[in-house]
Amino acid sequence: MAPRLQAEHDLPSAELDAVEERLRDYNRRLTGRDDDRALIFALRDEHGRAVGIAAGYSWAGIAGLTLMWVDETYRGLGHGRKLLNAFVAEAAARGSLRIWVSTHNFQAPGLYEKAGFERMSELTGWPEGQSNIILCKTIQST
Repeated sequence: MAPRLQAEHDLPSAELDAVEERLRDYNRRLTGRDDDRALIFALRDEHGRAVGIAAGYSWAGIAGLTLMWVDETYRGLGHGRKLLNAFVAEAAARGSLRIWVSTHNFQAPGLYEKAGFERMSELTGWPEGQSNIILCKTIQST
């Protein structure tokens, strides 16, 4: 029987995680690099609730920051910078040579630029009337 295509916009996260793991296995086999690990820092309030996150991964000498968020109540107090600095330091400790991040013009490209990230590309009209900005930080080897 041939596979059938169907929309599954509410795919359970466990099933999606399993498929992503199969893709990572494939990538590991083809590159010979099996050093992929999650890289996550959380900022928590006095009740243990996450009020800030810097999350991504390290793999094969690079790191990707895929989620950066600080609750509006805690913005403007330096917490984003703390999260970003922790992420960069851990990526460097793992031997990453570069860190990639994608952000929008209405989010925090200035935060990344102040931290030494350089704009590599700006994709206009993503979403319409806005831009998606790709930045990269090269980590100096010691």
